[in-house]
Amino acid sequence: MRRFAYILEDVLMITVAALLTALALNWFLIPNRIAAGGVSGLATIIYHWTGISVGILSLAINLPLLVLAIAILGWSVAAKTVMGTVLLSLFLELSMPFVQPLTYDPLLAAVAGGLLAGVGLGLAFRGGGSTGGTDIAAQLLQHRSRRQGIGTYLLLADGFVLVMAGIAFSPELALYALVALIATSVVIDMVLEGLPYARQALIIISPEKATEVSQAIFKHLERGVTALPSKGMYTQTDRCTLLVVVVRGELRLLTDLVARVDPTAFVIISDIRTVYGEGFDQPRRIK
Repeated sequence: MRRFAYILEDVLMITVAALLTALALNWFLIPNRIAAGGVSGLATIIYHWTGISVGILSLAINLPLLVLAIAILGWSVAAKTVMGTVLLSLFLELSMPFVQPLTYDPLLAAVAGGLLAGVGLGLAFRGGGSTGGTDIAAQLLQHRSRRQGIGTYLLLADGFVLVMAGIAFSPELALYALVALIATSVVIDMVLEGLPYARQALIIISPEKATEVSQAIFKHLERGVTALPSKGMYTQTDRCTLLVVVVRGELRLLTDLVARVDPTAFVIISDIRTVYGEGFDQPRRIK
């Protein structure tokens, strides 16, 4: 029963993802001739050449890739991708007669379309699938030759589409497509990993001050502290590295506490997108 609930959740997520991606294309990208990489970008170029709808073109281009994915990777791996690809083409066809472009400003279209498409693709990836396109080709190439990662093949495929957009439309529209592609990539990461809502601090301090700083953190922030023995290689002196994770609103208080106890402490702050455990959210259970 629990497994069925997880499968249903993924199906709903991929369905919403396909709808949002279709709206991003019909509202912003296709009418403004912004071919932001992938099969949808290539289909956008061909659509403005031939008048054949992007939904039909996307499905036609994706079909041989889907057949290869099923043959090479197996149906169990490719099933959700097949679903996402078919739904995207279906939503593109169904929504195009009823959806009017929201803007004809290419910059606004690139940013808004890229952001909305990023949300859609991110949800599809979270659901364990995709909406087809170059990520299928990249996955197949990476399966065939493991010398390069999937990201390299995606970059090559999207770069090819951007070059084609520059030839078919104009170099300026290709640059707008690049803006949309960057916006999509940023939002995908946010959807998959979440916003950086926490901060990690590495506090390199003398062992004599480490206990006092830790006690101040316990008292004022109620956060755990992990002490790691360390050594300054230049001075050859023993040091102590304190590891502590806080939310963004607690960062200023943390640095003030450290500076009050030891102004010479060396503090390194970095963003954290995912953290769970005592005082933080719990992770999603394994399916």
